[in-house]
Amino acid sequence: MSTSGRGLHGRVLESLGPAITAGEYPPGSVLRTDELAQRFDVSRSVMREAVRVLESMHLVESRRRVGVTVLPKAEWNVYDPQVIRWRLAGADRPHQLRSLTVLRSAIEPVAAGLAAKHATAEQCAELTECALGMVANSKGHRLEGYLFHDIAFHRVILNASGNEMFARLGDVVAGVLTGRTRHEVMFEDPAPAAVTLHVRLAEAIREGDAGHAEELTREIAEGALQELDILAP
Repeated sequence: MSTSGRGLHGRVLESLGPAITAGEYPPGSVLRTDELAQRFDVSRSVMREAVRVLESMHLVESRRRVGVTVLPKAEWNVYDPQVIRWRLAGADRPHQLRSLTVLRSAIEPVAAGLAAKHATAEQCAELTECALGMVANSKGHRLEGYLFHDIAFHRVILNASGNEMFARLGDVVAGVLTGRTRHEVMFEDPAPAAVTLHVRLAEAIREGDAGHAEELTREIAEGALQELDILAP
């Protein structure tokens, strides 16, 4: 497909995807490809490509002589980064943020404990560098800079765990961290205690202290849930 084709079907997705995840098309709704093509002023081939992407996310199911049927939320690929982003952009944001943060609180402490056992010297150095980057961007309303280092920090931990299943959750964690920042579900400056916890966590992993690494990661997750209680009840 040409670049223009990708741009067109991308434009359709950025309108139709958030509408589905926001419930504008309830489960069981039938969407006609021809009607959608007319509505978005694109060719039927572009519309079919957009539908194929939505099908890959399990948001819809396409059947001949029936049309494109919106699937119930239980069928969605809720780990897909794009689905996460769309849900965070809609009215479901508080629930989505809480769901993702609870997932993190269940997974990341275990991953941090494993990282303390398996992290390489290079990964430990990278963690320290990320933690220092978070410190450097923790004041003066520099949330985008802080976000960059925060995402990198947690990706390193998931990768350093040595568990490929945990490592694949890097995009999920990046999604929730980005959502919190872009949708202003964070304070203007990160909580100093949270920043300090990340520095201490990098130290615990470097020292090979698995128990302490797990404990510190749980504190980080609990702090994130407490922020949600205040900013996205």
